[in-house]
Amino acid sequence: MYALPVPKPMGIPGLARSATARGLLWTSPFILGFILFTLLPAALSLRYSLTDYNLLAPPVPIGLDNFRELIADPLVAKALANTALFASINVALGTVLALGVALLVERGLPASSCLRVVVFLPTLIPVVAATLAWMWLLNPRTGLLNTALASLGIRGPDWINTAPWAMASVLMVSLWNVGGSALIYAAALRNIPRHLLDAADIDGAGPARRFFSVTLPMISPAVLLNLVMALIWSLQAFAVPLVMTRGGPDNSTLTYALLVYNNAFSYGRMGYACALAWLQFLLTAALVAIALLIARKAVHTRA
Repeated sequence: MYALPVPKPMGIPGLARSATARGLLWTSPFILGFILFTLLPAALSLRYSLTDYNLLAPPVPIGLDNFRELIADPLVAKALANTALFASINVALGTVLALGVALLVERGLPASSCLRVVVFLPTLIPVVAATLAWMWLLNPRTGLLNTALASLGIRGPDWINTAPWAMASVLMVSLWNVGGSALIYAAALRNIPRHLLDAADIDGAGPARRFFSVTLPMISPAVLLNLVMALIWSLQAFAVPLVMTRGGPDNSTLTYALLVYNNAFSYGRMGYACALAWLQFLLTAALVAIALLIARKAVHTRA
């Protein structure tokens, strides 16, 4: 007797189409939001960057004049230099500080749970409220910091209104908020296989050798994530310098994002501000791409 051939199951196009329809239905809020609040504004800003637009009259096409102007604008060079200085110091010190706090939290101290709460608490405070509180602390006459220095016989500087100290004050406020990065590092430290650390101890590795040979490679994905996020945030620093210094004194804290804001809403030059924003986007994308290329060799990934 011959066995009858078993018919092959045929695909049901209707089911596939219904599954695709359900997927599109569930993702439609994100897709619609991305189109309305990201893609469409980006397309409009690119259009406005090629026009002379003051928000009150219809935009007048001027070609690439806005981009030619920003190349020769001295404020653009000043803002780029300030932003580069702020980003380099903020990313470097923020990484060291957050990683140090995470290592301290994960040492198993009796009050480590309370320390986690204290470290993460600043991230829950609105940036404007926190900046106003820091302005009170840094007040040259009645501020808590200068009052404490005066009790030691030291005359405190004018933290906000003098050029050498204004950028340091903005950095101080920014570095205060490292709790989110510290918790990411703490979670990564907990995920390190214990047998690797035990093997390093058996081999006689000291704390420094164990950190650079075992701990740091194993948490390198978390380091990359925090570095990229800190880089993007630093290149877009806006709220703290706006509230604290308004870009002064003498444009010493004028960040690039603050320059875009001033041109758009203070000077009514929306077309020029859009051109500045596109330059910011391209520079940020290029720096992030370079960081990701470097990370291909520096970041350790586990299967």
